[in-house]
Amino acid sequence: MRSFAAALALLVTLHSPQLPVVQLPPQQTFAEWLLAFKADAAAQGISQATLETALGGLEPLPVVVDRDRSQAELVLTLEEYLKRRLTPKMIRSARTMTADHRTVLRRVAAQYHVPAGVIVAIWGLESNFGRFSGVRPTIATLATLAYDPRRASMFRQELIDALRILDSGDVSVENMRGSWAGALGQAQFMPSSFLQYAQDFDGDGRRDIWDSRADALASIAHYFQKSGWREGEPWGRAVRPPAGFSLGGADTDTKRSLRDWGRLGFRAEDGGSLPASELDAAIVLPNRGSGQVFLGHHNLRVIRRYNSPVNYGLAVGLLSDRFG
Repeated sequence: MRSFAAALALLVTLHSPQLPVVQLPPQQTFAEWLLAFKADAAAQGISQATLETALGGLEPLPVVVDRDRSQAELVLTLEEYLKRRLTPKMIRSARTMTADHRTVLRRVAAQYHVPAGVIVAIWGLESNFGRFSGVRPTIATLATLAYDPRRASMFRQELIDALRILDSGDVSVENMRGSWAGALGQAQFMPSSFLQYAQDFDGDGRRDIWDSRADALASIAHYFQKSGWREGEPWGRAVRPPAGFSLGGADTDTKRSLRDWGRLGFRAEDGGSLPASELDAAIVLPNRGSGQVFLGHHNLRVIRRYNSPVNYGLAVGLLSDRFG
């Protein structure tokens, strides 16, 4: 489909001036690419029935490429991002959802050793507490991104994994819907994460992160547990740096204890002393920030394994602090 290739090149030009323009190979249409992909998927064990159901008549979605070039976590300042995401309504909803789902959250927290506040913060930021888990057909979305040369290899594997999920019977192709990036359900798992971490917590025989809140919450917690969450440790904190501190020259790699950061002149956000603790932390600077400085602990790095942009990780931590 050469019209899609032309549209893609135009979108790259309009929405990513900082990126080099990459032209799709002119000799391969989407239909040709899809034919070769089907053969590869079959060779990797995907059933013929799934291939026919999921890939028959498939067309790419140019709007997906547009969204891929304009992610909010990357183009907004931290203040803009937090104003958009950590609204009073979001915080009220987080408190309400925590209370309404107290029983299952207690069970999930006890089994996976991840606090309810962090689980609910992820749930809220990813899918507005399950109210919006995505409407885009996942297979078409992933096929579009696998055909797009920018991150073709990654999304090709995610497409294979999505087909494996269909083969497992956990969801039908009609109900496999998600975000513009192919993230699935209330937990917004990529297919590869679904295969590793999705849980059947309600015991109905399916890992249903679309319609089962118990499965979605347990799956989020399981992801954090397997990613190395340290029970009882904080994620981090906003701080006031000492006089003369330079954002441009900040060392964001070196870890020091909170006690040592305090000795270097760092203070709590309210001006008070940092805890005299041996818990290590590193300087964290928001993407496109305007002077804010944070000290991030190990658990902030775990949050960012769920979704890597630093502003996202800070939003999860700050939201969990406000209602947890």
